[in-house]
This record gives sequence, C-alpha cells and structure tokens, in this order.
Amino acid sequence: MPEGDSLFRFAAKLRPALVGKTVTAARSHGPGPVPQVARIVGATCTEVRSTGKNIIISFDNGLALRGHLRMYGTWHVYAPGEPWQRPESQARLVLEVAGAVVVNFSAPVIELIEERALEHYAPIGGLGPDLLDDAFDEAEALRRFREPARAALTLGDAIMDQKAMAGVGNIWKHETLYRCGLNPWLRVADLDDEALLGMIRTARGLLCASVGKPVDGRKVPRPSMFVYMRAGQPCRRCFTRIRSAPQGIDIRSTAWCPKCQPVRPGQLEPPPSRSSRRRDAGG
Repeated sequence: MPEGDSLFRFAAKLRPALVGKTVTAARSHGPGPVPQVARIVGATCTEVRSTGKNIIISFDNGLALRGHLRMYGTWHVYAPGEPWQRPESQARLVLEVAGAVVVNFSAPVIELIEERALEHYAPIGGLGPDLLDDAFDEAEALRRFREPARAALTLGDAIMDQKAMAGVGNIWKHETLYRCGLNPWLRVADLDDEALLGMIRTARGLLCASVGKPVDGRKVPRPSMFVYMRAGQPCRRCFTRIRSAPQGIDIRSTAWCPKCQPVRPGQLEPPPSRSSRRRDAGG
C-alpha cells in the first residue's frame, strides 16, 4: 500500500500538471460510487496536496477531489495523445487540462466533496498530525498515542493508526521500530513518553528522508531497509536471523530482529515465526 511518502511524491508529480489549469474534460468510472466529475469541468485547479495517505485536488469552485489508493492505486500524467501504460478499463478518474492528461488507475476511493467540509469529514478531519507536514505537531501525536483506547495496542498496530499520526504504513512501521530497538509486540502502555517521542521522531525522519525533505536542517539519503521484506535473512547489524509473524487486524506479516528488538520482561510474547511453524509442521 502506498504510504505517506509515496503520496507526497504523487502530489509533487500532479502539481505542475494541474495547478493553475482549467479542467477541459473529466470522467470517472466504477467499480464503486462514481463522483459527478462533470461539476469540475470549467473549474481551475488551485492546489494539489497529500494528507497522510490521501491526495486532495482543490478547485476554484469550492469542490475538491479526494483519492485514496489503498493497495493498488496509482496516479499517472501523460501528454495529450500519449499512449497510456495501463488499459482504459483500469482508469478510475481522467482529468484533461491544457498540455496534460491526469489518470488515476485502480484507486478504490475517488470522491468529490466540498472543500469547506473536508475538516469535518472523518477520512480527512479525523487524521492525526501528518508526518510530512512542515507544521507537524509531535505533542499532539503523543497525546493521541496516550489516549486510553490505544494503551493496549501493540506498537506494530498503533504506529499505523492514521488517527494517531498520518503517513506510516507497513514499510516505515518495520523500519521505525527496528531503528528504535522496539519489539513490535510491545504495547503502547509499555513505553514512557520519551520512548514514544523517539518513535514519533524516527518515523518522521524516515518519511522526510524518503522524499528528500531536510531532517533537522540537513538532507539525508533515502533510508536503507533493515527488516522490511528481509525475514529469514541475517540482521545487518548483529547477523541474527530476522523473524516474521502475522500481526494486526489484517494479519500482515511483521518482521523484526530478536536481538536488536528484544522481548521485554512481562510484555506480550510474539507468536511463533512463519519459518518456525513450517519447520514444526514438517518435523
């Protein structure tokens, strides 16, 4: 699933194609609800921005398009007449402006909403502070993590809760927790404020580095992957074999280094790793 940094890059790609341009044609297709995009034909795009895992395209008639890519959606920009890289049948939204054709492929959520309603609309107004926002409020993110409803959540689940802070997905969940030395099965309540703030700051630093934004006033290279998609391989620090086990409501796989992210006394024990279960079943 595209994460906050991917959406930030999509917005940067769409901005020069759309901002200041008048929509000359627009169409949208299912599956699912189809927005009445004819309402933005003749309107001028005023802004394109990412908010967490959402793209918001605003127009001067007070309307805005919201897109959420979920797992497989993507945004493309073409010159008029240029062949598309995907078939028309996969296009969810097509916007035509002078000099460009913007196409959204396969996003399950494309909707038209009044700009003034966005702050009260749960998928946007309910988001936590955006990690890539220049005005990111880490104190507010900490306050949200400390809400009683999140106390019993494991860190692997809590860090991806977009209502606590927006932008982290499966990739940066892995890499943030590894760099902080935090076992994914620790509970939010197991961490003091200093450790939680460290996790929040690390996540922000990773996303900023991923899109080339300065971190603490300096640019840093795109982060390397230490644990994401590396289950069964040796840890790049200590050479311990990286474990992996299912976690969360959607039962995604979470990988971690048992030595660099140790289990603490009294914490919830991680389930057996996938490789351990296969070995046991075969023995």
